[in-house]
Amino acid sequence: MFNRTRCLQTAAALASISLLSGCGLLSSDGNKGSGQISVGTTSKPTRLDPATTWDGSWELYRNVFQTLLSFPTGSTRPRPDAAQSCEFTDSANESYRCTLRKGLKFSNGEPLNAQAVKHSLDRVLNIAYTGGPKDLLGSLDRIEVTDELTVVFHLKTPDATFPFVLATPATSLVAPKAYGANAPRDEKDTTLVGSGPYLLKEYKPKERAELVRNPDYKGFAERRNDGVTIRYFESSDLMVSALKANEIDVTYRGLTAAEIKNLQSSESRKAGIQVVDAVGAEIRYLVFNPKDPAAANPAVRKAIAHVIDRSALVAKVYQGTAEALYSMVPRGISGHTTAFYDTYGDPNVPAAKELLRDAGITDKVKLTLWYTSDRYGSSTSAEFLEIKRQLEESGLFEIKLQHREWEDFQKGYHNGEYPVFGRGWFPDFPDPDNYIAPFVGKENAVGTPYESKTITTDLLPKSRREKDRSAVNKEFRQAQQILADDVRLLPLWQGKFYTAAGEDIGGAERALDPQSVMQMWELYRKASW
Repeated sequence: MFNRTRCLQTAAALASISLLSGCGLLSSDGNKGSGQISVGTTSKPTRLDPATTWDGSWELYRNVFQTLLSFPTGSTRPRPDAAQSCEFTDSANESYRCTLRKGLKFSNGEPLNAQAVKHSLDRVLNIAYTGGPKDLLGSLDRIEVTDELTVVFHLKTPDATFPFVLATPATSLVAPKAYGANAPRDEKDTTLVGSGPYLLKEYKPKERAELVRNPDYKGFAERRNDGVTIRYFESSDLMVSALKANEIDVTYRGLTAAEIKNLQSSESRKAGIQVVDAVGAEIRYLVFNPKDPAAANPAVRKAIAHVIDRSALVAKVYQGTAEALYSMVPRGISGHTTAFYDTYGDPNVPAAKELLRDAGITDKVKLTLWYTSDRYGSSTSAEFLEIKRQLEESGLFEIKLQHREWEDFQKGYHNGEYPVFGRGWFPDFPDPDNYIAPFVGKENAVGTPYESKTITTDLLPKSRREKDRSAVNKEFRQAQQILADDVRLLPLWQGKFYTAAGEDIGGAERALDPQSVMQMWELYRKASW
């Protein structure tokens, strides 16, 4: 039975907008129209233009925009959304055709047709925004419109992962009259014009987004609520307090390990709170900037790889809610290896000292490590304090810590300002390619050129010719070993995904897609009797 006090408080809050039946709305099985849901998160959008963002802004985009393909709940393969069908038209995986559903339109009344699709993807490449998603479309040569509802994507090289890219919010379909072809929208514009499951009724930066059902939506999503309020919190403790005070129904992103443990306690369960966990494909890692003299030295990087104790890090900071990671490709993704463990083994300070001495380094290595204070949750500062402790206790390093809020932090690493910095990665799609390709090449997702020719000119192109993604493990095992040998990136841990909610809320276990983006339409309010 649900916690009656929580249930009645929620009912009172909703009485002005819905006729209540018990504490649930309409029906006991979570059918369509089960009221308004309030979701809290610490992950705020940076801009409201899909051509400019490759970050947590996707969480809003997924619910307001459509893409040609998407990942329905439980699927790790792209399925049609705005498209009626999509397929490669040649055996070489260089030509990909999509036919749209009939009768689609944007919220401003414009038709969602083949020209709108071409406009949406062309502008990502035309704008080429620093930190934006243009690199995801790196294999795209040109887009051909063959009729009102059909587009053909001609690729520069074979790319069997291209359908996965079309399922990411990077390829959100936007209304041509509302989104210019060659320039980002004004940062002060707080509207979104899409064709997705919801309309953005109101947006207050860093505060909240109000989503209501889109009456004209035609796609795969079956909406189980009347709308969603997303509240943005500065810290996870404020978000948890709001959940316990019944001010929000669900938390999404940013919980610390201590908060998860607290929310899983018998006391919290008695108060009507449930915690849902899911296998996580998100990772955390360090990036070494080759422009910095110390970070550019392979001996320094390899010494750090020898010193870092991942097991101690996850035990101290994440208390069983994460696990040590020894590859950029996490466990659960095809092709995963333990390349860093195989190369560097357990923490070994003498081996690190020997590497530095052989490189002529006898003094302590001075490094500044940077992290973002608000993107990945409140545990990030504790994580970097532990990394600092480990490195300094080795007697080989002198570490200074610095941090910035996410928007400024992004600008800094793209400008090459940080010697070493921490990043997280939430997959764009569930394929090993997406844990390797974004981090290599002259231009990449972390803003530090890493030109590994074996990976970029041999292994990745070879793997992308293969439609059977389970058949490319050999290439990705080799790529992971190259990353371990170079240590330009140092994987630290991978985490589970935790959602806390009132026990009167259903659908949390179904709401996360393979990109760890919450599909808000899956959430609903249960009936209590």
